[in-house]
Amino acid sequence: MGLPALEFSDCCLDSPHFRETLKSHEAELDKTNKFIKELIKDGKSLISALKNLSSAKRKFADSLNEFKFQCIGDAETDDEMCIARSLQEFATVLRNLEDERSRMIENASEVLITPLEKFRKEQIGAAREAKKKYDKETEKYCGVLEKHLNLSSKKKEAQLQEADSQVDLVRHHFYEVSLEYVFKVQEVQERKMFEFVEPLLAFLQGLFTFYHHGYELAKDFGDFKTQLTISIQNTRNRFEGTRSEVESLMKKMKENPLEHKTISPYTMEGYLYVQEKRHFGTSWVKHYCTYQRDSKQITMVPFDQKSGGKGGEDESITLKSCTRRKTDSIEKRFCFDVEAVDRPGVITMQALSEEDRRLWMEAMDGREPVYNSNKDSQNEGTAQLDSIGFSIIRKCIHAVETRGINEQGLYRIVGVNSRVQKLLSVLMDPKAASETDTDICAEWEIKTVTSALKTYLRMLPGPLMMYQFQRSFIKAAKLENQETRVSEIHSLVHRLPEKNRQMLQLLMNHLANVANNHKQNLMTVANLGVVFGPTLLRPQEETVAAIMDIKFQNIVIEILIENHEKIFNTVPDVPLTNAQLHLSRKKSSDSKPPSCSERPLTLFHAVPSTEKQEQRNSIINSSLESVSSSANSIPNSSNSLQPNMNSSDPNLDVVKPTRPSSLPPNPSPTSPLSPSWPMFSAPSSPMPTSSTSSDSSPARPEEAVREDSSTPFRKAKALYACKAEHDSELSFTAGTIFDNVHPSQEPGWLEGTLSGKTGLIPENYVEFL
Repeated sequence: MGLPALEFSDCCLDSPHFRETLKSHEAELDKTNKFIKELIKDGKSLISALKNLSSAKRKFADSLNEFKFQCIGDAETDDEMCIARSLQEFATVLRNLEDERSRMIENASEVLITPLEKFRKEQIGAAREAKKKYDKETEKYCGVLEKHLNLSSKKKEAQLQEADSQVDLVRHHFYEVSLEYVFKVQEVQERKMFEFVEPLLAFLQGLFTFYHHGYELAKDFGDFKTQLTISIQNTRNRFEGTRSEVESLMKKMKENPLEHKTISPYTMEGYLYVQEKRHFGTSWVKHYCTYQRDSKQITMVPFDQKSGGKGGEDESITLKSCTRRKTDSIEKRFCFDVEAVDRPGVITMQALSEEDRRLWMEAMDGREPVYNSNKDSQNEGTAQLDSIGFSIIRKCIHAVETRGINEQGLYRIVGVNSRVQKLLSVLMDPKAASETDTDICAEWEIKTVTSALKTYLRMLPGPLMMYQFQRSFIKAAKLENQETRVSEIHSLVHRLPEKNRQMLQLLMNHLANVANNHKQNLMTVANLGVVFGPTLLRPQEETVAAIMDIKFQNIVIEILIENHEKIFNTVPDVPLTNAQLHLSRKKSSDSKPPSCSERPLTLFHAVPSTEKQEQRNSIINSSLESVSSSANSIPNSSNSLQPNMNSSDPNLDVVKPTRPSSLPPNPSPTSPLSPSWPMFSAPSSPMPTSSTSSDSSPARPEEAVREDSSTPFRKAKALYACKAEHDSELSFTAGTIFDNVHPSQEPGWLEGTLSGKTGLIPENYVEFL
């Protein structure tokens, strides 16, 4: 039930019922007054809390904006760049949200607090003042009335009339005050229905506006959120693959650290304790030492891991001799003496172990250091890019595309190893390989077929995309511009040997077909990149840095799949002109030409065996077994020979020799520079294609020389400067004119004459005149 109405007519009667009704209205006003007072207090606390929250969120946003991700490696993938940018995007969203909150807080005091305080002061306060006046008049009227009624009737008539007039006047005044009070009480009761609720509604409207702004921000943020979610998932998938690789490498390092040493620019490096003479005697100071065999330079850096810093200046000396220190001549173990050309006296050094001392002694005696390159886990040499290899891959692809193109997890789910090996042995049998029309039986599961395909590619002597181009592909994937990436990879693919490119084209066409059915098999282009990146672009050396680059290997494969028609069916763009070249270099610093040291060093080395030369024709026409047995009979070379993956000829092996320190003063274009260094035409050379990239057996070294001898000598002009990094190279500035320019023995390099000196010139640094 609500409050009963206050009738003006009851003011005159001033009955007990009227007083009870009035009291109930007064109680309601007191209740409303207390509620509004608490509400104002809570509203101020809320505004203060919102200010503190806004301040905390702004500080949080500033922290997000200031933090910068540092990824492992010298470049970032698109996914990593998206994730790194996400913190700044988060900060921007939070700041925009807090800007709107600040506007809401600024309006809250004016919209909510001020109207409530005004209503409480002007309306409820006025009613309370009216009550005081009413109570005062009531007391006065009652007192006058009681006094008047106590007058004696014996008073004079004039006095009685005067008393009656006074009572009437007081009653009339009381009646007016009572009417005004009742009017004010009812007015306040009615006003509170809108003047009290309206500010609350305005405050809630401000909240709704704030939340709507947040909703709009969330909608605008939706696209980036979707992109970020995909990038996070891709990065997590890469992390899982990378983590297993790093963990595997760590276990190998634990089992045998020396077998997995990094290929170093130094002949030997590590910690040694060097004996130093002091005023109070001698002391042994820990140094990190490096030794370069060619220059005989020893560099000693005083450093102690416990203190975490250098303990002095670096010192470099030139080695004169190194002598093992006898055990009975010094109290310390594992010591040896070093004499320097540029420092008097003998320097006594202590190695960390007997084995460590042996390695230092071998290095300083001039013997070759023990380096361990990456060893493929597969049995190298059993797979080749010959007719058998192409037949195996085609059969596997045909089986996948006809029987299992829609199988979920295609190429990701691996088969049973024993079954995979058995299938490979069947496919690699020369008799089975000669039957080109024979398909893989349906008894072999698709996961066994796909695992066999991947295993065969890993069994090749080197990765399909070749060790010498691995770093170039990785650099191309790190370019910022997507179009530039595709263009650079397009160019690199056409520098691959013919058979490698044909096999890669066959594989990419197939993977594109697999990706087109990703809704059924769940193998997107990104998933296929994860599966085939480490197989087709595995590094020559197994290091943590190489493992961190797996993500860029995956990107290369993604680009090949997405652009396979353009890359394999069109010729790369012609070299840029000078103006275009300068413009391209401004657009991306990563797209500038390679340095003088970035070139492949893989050459054909003919094994000098007269017995094999006599059996050459019979070997070419023999079966695979005779080829394999002949290849196995080749003695191991100290240069770590690897089978040539571009040819089925067993007499040719691929080696990766060190660069010769100099060239003959007057090389003849019609004769080889050395018996073991035949002339070789690069795949990217404008010369006619060498037989080494055809399906037939490769030409003998002397045949390649005769082919190159027909090339005319031409003049060429340098497009920009290059500083020689080897004795066999030429240093020059932009605009330099070279004489007698012709293809050299190394892919990507020319040979020319400058000021009477003959040397090597980077092919893409010059243009012919």
